[in-house]
Amino acid sequence: MAEKYDVVALGEYLVDFSPSGCGKMGNPLYEMNPGGAPTNCLAACSALGGKTAIIGAVGADLFGAFLKRKAADANIDISGLQTVQMNTTLVFVSVDKTGNREFAFVRDPGADTQIDADKTNMSLIDNARYFHFGTLSLTDEPARSATICAVRHAKQLGVRISFDPNYRAPLWKDEADAIKWMRWGLEQADLVKISEEELQMLFGKDIDTGAKEALSFGVQELYVTAGSRGAYFYSHSEQCYDKGFSVEAVDTTGCGDAFTGAILYQSCREAGKSAVERLRFANAVGALCAMRLGGMSSMPDMKLVAHMLENGV
Repeated sequence: MAEKYDVVALGEYLVDFSPSGCGKMGNPLYEMNPGGAPTNCLAACSALGGKTAIIGAVGADLFGAFLKRKAADANIDISGLQTVQMNTTLVFVSVDKTGNREFAFVRDPGADTQIDADKTNMSLIDNARYFHFGTLSLTDEPARSATICAVRHAKQLGVRISFDPNYRAPLWKDEADAIKWMRWGLEQADLVKISEEELQMLFGKDIDTGAKEALSFGVQELYVTAGSRGAYFYSHSEQCYDKGFSVEAVDTTGCGDAFTGAILYQSCREAGKSAVERLRFANAVGALCAMRLGGMSSMPDMKLVAHMLENGV
């Protein structure tokens, strides 16, 4: 019998170059880290004990080889990872004193956009509890068609669908195109994690009103992250809020993805938890991620999360 996965994700897998001090000449140094929102999400779920797999594409270069090793080290199944004759996508991350980031992408168009539907191992989705995707695989072909194909495949099988818009302005031809595909994602998804800024971008309203509009797209569970102010949960019958944890943020790269991975882990393994408990748990995972450099490499295990939940630090 085929292995059952908690989460199978499709999307960008790339190299984050995170700031790492200065060299002898006073110039900034950058450390190479594996990254990309869908893969960060899987890494978070795997670190907590979930079974995960990635569908994506990396280049036939040293960066692609690095990413394959790191995903395997994180216990992410890489059998759906395609190797293409194009440069692996790179991202240079700058972090300010509060841990907030800016991104500079090297993606023209980049290996992550070359996911080929005809070469995609759809059987991974057959054996998933959740199929997860974002919008960066919708910016360019052929990845856009592969994403649409995978979503349709998941729907036909009754696999629950999770979506995180993860808007990155430099990768879209214009904001209108991004909004179009973000709305399409909402129409496909059962569970959505979205930032407060993305909700405002889509609906131009406060969180409560925007959340109600998002639910009208057919979303069953909506999680809205608000940075240091915590997170909100909305469904058609319930809404709640958790203020999160006050921590010294070192690098917020991957925090939202860590939150999403924690929500998906609980949905698969701890479905009996209340919405408030799910929010608290996911906020703890996101806070712990913020306390360390790097995205995928900073995901906490269950022991660290339990300590955070018990002690608040």
